[in-house]
Amino acid sequence: MSQVGKRWFSVTPLFDPTEGITVLEPLNSGVGWWVGAPSILFDSNRQKFYLYYRRRKPRELGRGTYCAIAESSDGINFDNIWEMRKEDLDTPSIEKSALCLTLDGKAHLYISYVDPKSSKWRTDLLRADSFDRLSPDSRSKIFTAEDVDAEGVKDPYVLILGHLYYMILSYAPSPVQAKGFKEEMHATADVYNTGITKSHTGLAVSSDGINFRWEGDIFAPPDRGWDAYATRISCVLHTPPIFTAFYDGSKSVNENYEERTGLATTTDLRRFERITDTEPILISPHGSGSLRYMDAIIVNGQIYYYYEYARADGSHELRLNIVELQI
Repeated sequence: MSQVGKRWFSVTPLFDPTEGITVLEPLNSGVGWWVGAPSILFDSNRQKFYLYYRRRKPRELGRGTYCAIAESSDGINFDNIWEMRKEDLDTPSIEKSALCLTLDGKAHLYISYVDPKSSKWRTDLLRADSFDRLSPDSRSKIFTAEDVDAEGVKDPYVLILGHLYYMILSYAPSPVQAKGFKEEMHATADVYNTGITKSHTGLAVSSDGINFRWEGDIFAPPDRGWDAYATRISCVLHTPPIFTAFYDGSKSVNENYEERTGLATTTDLRRFERITDTEPILISPHGSGSLRYMDAIIVNGQIYYYYEYARADGSHELRLNIVELQI
């Protein structure tokens, strides 16, 4: 139902996370057992949903395990059509990645993982005729940390606007005191978990989906508040005449891996207005309250919200809420 009569313009409807549908469960219970970091697409030609996700175990048990792409007819029940283990990249961990069906008919997976040579997060491209034919051996570089003058670059989100590909990424700027902390920043192969730098959001643009031009910071943590350590944009919905963005926020490094969801808006994907100044807009009622890595698409007048959700035992599952579009 339209809300225009109330003068509610471009107000994206949200949901109750406790009423979500469990799409995937973690491999085990307890802190550090996660499944999520989703990327979701709907191919209207094939009438199929495609879901990327990754599984992770606690750091003391080896951290990352594998990622997969799954297919579904209803957006709820998925079957894997492709998998890749961390050993295929010789990496300690794989994180959020981005599915894309390109204008030239190709299937792209922009994947973020820890570079085994530098121990820094980087983002590469896997390209094929279909998602089930992607090969890690054919990957090409999109960005290393050095390419964007940072200590890490990961968690891509890709959309096409007009004929341009917009890639939104989490990146960790090099701190002023970097020279004294170089070894410490990358000793655990995750600079985001050190507290030496912060998690910002940057933008890159491309005309072909392969060669991207880094445009710099678009969304930075404020000096104080619930999101003073991380402001990682995870997805964008086109809600004309604006875009609505969901982002992962945390107050300090102590909340790294357990971020909660904030809200922002933009007209140009470059200047964002933070809506959630004082508190997150979506949380889990369990444990850390983490609700993160949101991805959302609009299909047949409904918003499909996928997100990683903290359970009572401290693990994270992948959930879905389906909401009628009312803007």
